[in-house]
Amino acid sequence: MKLYPLVFEPILQDRIWGGTKLKTDLGKTNLPTETTGESWELSDVKGNVSVVANGEYKGKTLTDLLEEYPAEVLGYKVHEKYGKEFPLLFKFLDAKDDLSIQVHPNDELAKKRHNSFGKTEMWYVMQADEGARIIVGFKEKSSPEEYLEHLENKNLIKILNEVPVKKGDVFFLETGTIHAIGAGIVIAEIQQTSDITYRIYDWDRVDANGNSRELHIDLALDAMNYNTTDTQKHYTTVENTSNVMVDCPYFTTSYLPLKGSCAINKEGSSFTVYICTEGEFEINANGEAYSFKKGDTVLIPASLKVYILSGEATLLEIGIS
Repeated sequence: MKLYPLVFEPILQDRIWGGTKLKTDLGKTNLPTETTGESWELSDVKGNVSVVANGEYKGKTLTDLLEEYPAEVLGYKVHEKYGKEFPLLFKFLDAKDDLSIQVHPNDELAKKRHNSFGKTEMWYVMQADEGARIIVGFKEKSSPEEYLEHLENKNLIKILNEVPVKKGDVFFLETGTIHAIGAGIVIAEIQQTSDITYRIYDWDRVDANGNSRELHIDLALDAMNYNTTDTQKHYTTVENTSNVMVDCPYFTTSYLPLKGSCAINKEGSSFTVYICTEGEFEINANGEAYSFKKGDTVLIPASLKVYILSGEATLLEIGIS
């Protein structure tokens, strides 16, 4: 395999709650609508598989690459565990309006019902309007009965935990955590490869044709964690260092404030993904320099073990430990 940093064509998704910040803030051109809510940056989800945008493999899908070079791309440990499947999904989200209140099933439930992975995820807040907030978990320990009663009375929000957010905030959402991204927020999301969402409440809104979106109240009941949860993560910000923010069985995400240059030496067990949330940087590998900017998501194949990062940028560095 020719080893180099891979970037992919963004898969832009219209959402009822979306806006135009993916273009204005992150440089995603050709938005299909004025309500483009998601840019899937790196995806192996059936029907939404990423296509390489640069270099020798331009035009090949992520699935093609994994079929041909699974261990080289994924790394020997990840390949051993996941075969030829890419286990993570990377997105940018622009929430012009509130997302639905929702929950995601765990691996066991998702496998049984949908033959899918569960959906453990994390959020890194890239931008937040003044007064923006998210919903994560219950204020106090709840129960299916209390939850359903508030849902039926249209005052579910009374028992949910609303948290004000600002740029740089990080939240880790284990499966079963009831949640919603609030209006006025741009988020980088890292999650398991899954598109399974149980929508519980959608603010009684309808689309342009007067249709409500489907709800999944019954499916959500036994998927939900009714305990309180501690979702916000605090982290260090040492320059040119991988400062761990989230470390879980599905992924490890670090905050890497780049100033100058930083030599990277990996051992080949996992791929690495860099999400540029601010600034510009280069990756120097095999005698060549590759340039990236805010809004870019870069996949480093696991077999590319030695390279240099240089520039002034804020990076999220993701792999599987």
